Amino acid sequence: MLTWPHQATDWAPYLKEITETYVEMADAITRYEGVVIATPHPIQVGALLSSRLTAEQMTRVYICFCKTNDTWARDHGPITLSAEGGKLTMLDFCFNGWGEKFEASLDNEITRTLHKDGAFDTEERGTPRLADNDDFVLEGGAIESDGKGTVFTTECCLMAPNRNQPLSKEEIEEELKFRLKAKRIVWLQHGRLIGDDTDGHIDTIVRLAPDDTLLYNRCDDEDDEQYADFLALESELRELRTEDGNAYRLIALPQPDAIYDGDERLPATYANFLVINGAVLVPTYNQPEKDKAACEAIGKAFPDREIIAIDSLTIIRQHGSIHCCTMQVPE
Repeated sequence: MLTWPHQATDWAPYLKEITETYVEMADAITRYEGVVIATPHPIQVGALLSSRLTAEQMTRVYICFCKTNDTWARDHGPITLSAEGGKLTMLDFCFNGWGEKFEASLDNEITRTLHKDGAFDTEERGTPRLADNDDFVLEGGAIESDGKGTVFTTECCLMAPNRNQPLSKEEIEEELKFRLKAKRIVWLQHGRLIGDDTDGHIDTIVRLAPDDTLLYNRCDDEDDEQYADFLALESELRELRTEDGNAYRLIALPQPDAIYDGDERLPATYANFLVINGAVLVPTYNQPEKDKAACEAIGKAFPDREIIAIDSLTIIRQHGSIHCCTMQVPE
């Protein structure tokens, strides 16, 4: 799922550049699977993609009219639960602009609009059930799951202001277990990126991969202001155990050299990759050595998938990256 940028979003000053990035993502995705696109300009987006993608790729594109505030599908898109027999339930949580920092009322309606429009229907299974969870604030980027009952999150995000107060940490954990059908919640304390608007989304620092693997940001520059916090994150991960009591397999990702917009440091990270059928889309930042090292590290975690680099220098100007722009939906 993608929510397309347009002139009325914060992308306006560099709309041409970000649109090109979105076309590149749509091209990569539709080589392997379908894509649902939410946009207030479906005719224009359809014409653009028809001019850039093959006829076969266009059969995998579903464009739906939606009024939108912004483009961060990871945080306003549905979080899907899969039960035995392939039964799907889509959870539609409240998205309030990362703790009411930004206007998000239109984005909070996108999942309901797409579901009503049939964007998630399949011939085999019909329409998945949509469960309204609008009484609880949760962004998709705030959680990572191993698919086996363990959910990772960060305390700095879920305990941040204007999320779910006055709930305590223990009460939020119980809500997560109940709503996500999780067995356990792993809370991380360290590793927040400077410049991050989300209060510390897990998908910017630690990602889960097959075979109990954790990919994580590691900062090797002792002069970097983030060095101590990411060193503490690494120590924290080394102490973690799986539900079976085993240590996780750890794969370090390089920390990109600092990228600034004026005096503001941007939260660049390689951890914000997207796993799709047969491939992984990896953000890159025109830093050849580190871009290559990140792609190689992610390739170790996903040896059966093609690694596709996507230049994310424009995306990072609005403090996100590839995973933030997308939301996967099970078939």
